[in-house]
Amino acid sequence: MEYVQTGNRSRQIGTPLETIQEDDGYWEALLTYGEIVTQDAPPPWISNSPANGNDGLGRTDEELSAEEKDWQHAEQLSATQSPCCLVVTGYNRGGLLVNLGCLSGFVPGSHLLDFPVNLDYDMREEALARRIGEKLKLQVIEIDRLRSRLVLSERVACVEERSESLFARLHVGDVVRGQVSNLRRFGAFVDLGGYEGLLHISELSWGRVNDPSDVVQVGQEIQVYVLDINHEERKIQLSLKHLQADPWQGVSQRYTIGDVVSGEVTNVVNFGAFTRLEDGVEGLIHISELAEGTFLHPRNVVSEGQQVRVRVLAVDPVHRRIGLSLRQAREARHTDAYDEWS
Repeated sequence: MEYVQTGNRSRQIGTPLETIQEDDGYWEALLTYGEIVTQDAPPPWISNSPANGNDGLGRTDEELSAEEKDWQHAEQLSATQSPCCLVVTGYNRGGLLVNLGCLSGFVPGSHLLDFPVNLDYDMREEALARRIGEKLKLQVIEIDRLRSRLVLSERVACVEERSESLFARLHVGDVVRGQVSNLRRFGAFVDLGGYEGLLHISELSWGRVNDPSDVVQVGQEIQVYVLDINHEERKIQLSLKHLQADPWQGVSQRYTIGDVVSGEVTNVVNFGAFTRLEDGVEGLIHISELAEGTFLHPRNVVSEGQQVRVRVLAVDPVHRRIGLSLRQAREARHTDAYDEWS
């Protein structure tokens, strides 16, 4: 294994950085990007040659005994979920490096508090380098002796302390600022300062949202409305759409029975087609109101994205429903054309 010196740091070389995909795993990141530490010599587990009284990796019996004690200490910290304070000794692109006794531990970037996301390689390296020498409150979250893997988290260690403060000051109806930390099929998680709230997909917009990434992105700072707080289950429900005007307010004045209006087909199902009249307001064209005659499926009449003219059949703002008819709008158009011709 070859090392190159950079100032007072050492970096493992041999694999082009641009050919490697980023991974938060300790050994994966270590083998990929090397370790940048505050020492001039190669890492202590590198040995030039086996010697009597060691394990072939340069570790003496005394060092092995100390290592066993440190593993036991780490396992005890993990079992009791007790925090520990460790000094940052180095970093790789995946996160920070710390020492627990003679063990080398890894803190993934995703488990650091207040660490910026979506940085390019140089900016991420600079941000991590600035943390060297800091003392962090950490909790052991993963141990694998066979792989010499010890993973710790600042976020987990501080979440209880921060969550208590957050739950004490938050109230339903508050508008707070947070950072989108994760996206899932069912919504987005927003970091409110060491504790995450859920922004369900149904609360992203008054309109139809097919994927949360259509509305928000990881790393984006947003203002959210506190919709619900469950102190027992430690859950916070958030909303984006409650910060926007409800488009169903006054819908009865904008759409009246008999009106012929334009819309866009957003979803075709076996019982009809949903049609957006404006952002956040959709009506349903029932299968019986699509066309005259017999057809196997609504998709044989309309398709998603199609612009249509429809007649308003019913308006129910309480239940947020509008009944529409494509068939009657076409009949009305034909009747009007006939009247003009005659």
